[in-house]
Formats: sequence, structure tokens, C-alpha cells
Amino acid sequence: MTSTPVRTTRQRRAVSAILAELDAFASAQDIHEKLRSNGDAVGLSTVYRNLQALSDAGEVDAIRGDDGEVLYRRCSSGHHHHLVCRTCGRTVEVEGPTVESWADRTAREHGFVDVEHTLEIFGTCDTCAH
Repeated sequence: MTSTPVRTTRQRRAVSAILAELDAFASAQDIHEKLRSNGDAVGLSTVYRNLQALSDAGEVDAIRGDDGEVLYRRCSSGHHHHLVCRTCGRTVEVEGPTVESWADRTAREHGFVDVEHTLEIFGTCDTCAH
């Protein structure tokens, strides 16, 4: 995936600052509420637009939660996967060389090229399990 630089605006900097503070994926509504509680007057539609632009540019990861809502998190660059706690939302980035090999092999076996994939593993972290 090729990333395109995102124009920096005051609103985008505010959204990015909130994302930098988070250890877990968060919804646009959660990010909007944090902005409001910090006294930053950014509209919800502006938060959505900025998150989409940051996601399109590869600056944040977006996953779909159990309820279908899109959740966002600033992640490292490069291809990776996530372990996500269902209870607290804690997220750990993991590499998956076995998954990569399987995806490439499966694509080749079925005549597919230019294949992309995502993998999120949901469970309960050690802290929440006890």
C-alpha cells in the first residue's frame, strides 16, 4: 500500500495528539469526546474525516470492532497484525511470518496476485483474565 502525505491542519494535529496518547484502538466518538474534554472544539464529522485521511495515508490502523464500528490506532509502520483485548482494548502489535507465508502460498495456489490481508486476533489479556 502506498501512503500519501496528509496535509497538516490544527484539527489533524489535535486528532493525532489524542491518537499518540492511546494504547488501544478507539472509535471516532471516543476520540471526539477526548478532544472535547481537552477543550478542543473539533466537530465529530471533522474527526471522522481526519481519521479516514490518516488511515488512507497509512498513518493509523483501522479495524472493525465486534459491533461493526471502525476503531483507530496509531501504529508502527510496516506490515503487522494485532492482538486485541476484548475487555480493555489493550493492543499489541505482532509479526506473523507464518501467516504471511500461508497468505502468499494460498494466493498463488488460486492464481491471485497483488494480494493484501489483515489479521486481528481478539482475546482477553492477562490483566483482564485475572
